[in-house]
Amino acid sequence: FLVGVAAASVMLVLPTYILQDFDFSRAVLIGEGMAVAALVMCLAFVTVDLGGPARIWHLIPGIGVFNWPSSMLSWDVIVLNGYLFINLTIPFYILYHHYQGKEPNKKVYLPGVIISVFWAVSIHLVTAFLYAGLPSRPFWNNALLGPRFLASAFAAGPALIIIVLAVIRRFTDYEINDVTFRKLAMVTTVAAQINLVMLGSELFKEFYAPTHHSLSAVYLFFGLDGHNALVPWIWTAIIMNLLATGVLTIHKLRNSPVFLFGACAVLFVAIWIEKGMGLIIPGFIPGPWGKIAEYTPTWVEISVTAGIWAMGIFVFTLLVKVAVSIELGRMRYRGE
Repeated sequence: FLVGVAAASVMLVLPTYILQDFDFSRAVLIGEGMAVAALVMCLAFVTVDLGGPARIWHLIPGIGVFNWPSSMLSWDVIVLNGYLFINLTIPFYILYHHYQGKEPNKKVYLPGVIISVFWAVSIHLVTAFLYAGLPSRPFWNNALLGPRFLASAFAAGPALIIIVLAVIRRFTDYEINDVTFRKLAMVTTVAAQINLVMLGSELFKEFYAPTHHSLSAVYLFFGLDGHNALVPWIWTAIIMNLLATGVLTIHKLRNSPVFLFGACAVLFVAIWIEKGMGLIIPGFIPGPWGKIAEYTPTWVEISVTAGIWAMGIFVFTLLVKVAVSIELGRMRYRGE
């Protein structure tokens, strides 16, 4: 899910730097800062999945065994770190020149921008391939998983960016034009609609001619043998998805700030549920032997997750404070 939030910055980078659509120029550095914070959180979750920071050395070539290119996790680590490097260096170069009162050279940062556009797509596809490449888990072994990851990413990511830009415009002097919100809202709307079309395709595939490979989907949507812990989660997510997408599809409602921000918040939460409780957990249920062991998050897991989110919000806050101060001219280099 957070990989999608990181990849969504490309929806600001592409029109600003490559298509020369300057309506996004005031928001692009904010989007790249969000990408950095999201990637830091992604790598923190990878560290948690490994069992702790002490196990990272097993991935270091020469010391441990990186298992590249056979391991999809090694690919994931490469693309996440690569995209993090790109989203750190390009904004740093631009902001440093603005800090010095100079104009950045496009010939220096434009090649990195072009690479980042393709890299943004790759990080989400590689994450999808982590799951889609497991034939023993038929719920994930789906050719539509990668494209749906992209669709949901370009819905949830811009939705969060819209909310963040609204907060920045409300509480700072950093002006964000209304046209920026309208264009981002259109991107979010189209991506959310495509995401729902793909959801419908998956439901048809699972339930029109169900097989024993459909048990995970049956458990998720309707419950299985009296086990239905995830049913409220997924139907809540679907209802929220439909509601938010419906509001965004109606032009008059989408152009109203109250409805726009509310719909974006609902859509963001809906996709977060869909990608967590609606995707990861049901893939493990039932187990290889047909046993159903329902999952409930422990307080340790909730605390670790909350801590990582807090770290990401802290990183993003620092980056935005510096970027806004430089762009407003409040932070400038004073030479001798």
